[in-house]
Amino acid sequence: MAGRDPDDRKLVVLVRNDLKMTKGKIAAQVAHAAVNCAFASKKKDAVNFNAWYDSGQAKVVLRVDSERELFEFKAVAEALGITCSLITDAGRTQIEPGSITCLGIGPEKVSVLDKITGDLKML
Repeated sequence: MAGRDPDDRKLVVLVRNDLKMTKGKIAAQVAHAAVNCAFASKKKDAVNFNAWYDSGQAKVVLRVDSERELFEFKAVAEALGITCSLITDAGRTQIEPGSITCLGIGPEKVSVLDKITGDLKML
């Protein structure tokens, strides 16, 4: 974002576009990822969590085309020590049980996350 401080924090959720989930299903899966990341970050990375929380809890939802891509982004984020949450659906509604639907990353500095996910498109 133009004019944004690179030290600001955000949380990114990557959603699998290939599953063709409805908007409501996507919203629920993204919420799972955001809540999981927030709780995990508060526990293990309080500095980033507090900076993110105090600045309005910015969240960005981006799309990927496959489960493989989610795992590639997860590996990069974990290698950098960034909080991640991979979401697996219970399969009670629209998709098969055990389907991996999305990946939450962060909160972390915008400048760091943009280097990882900056080329992805908004959902």
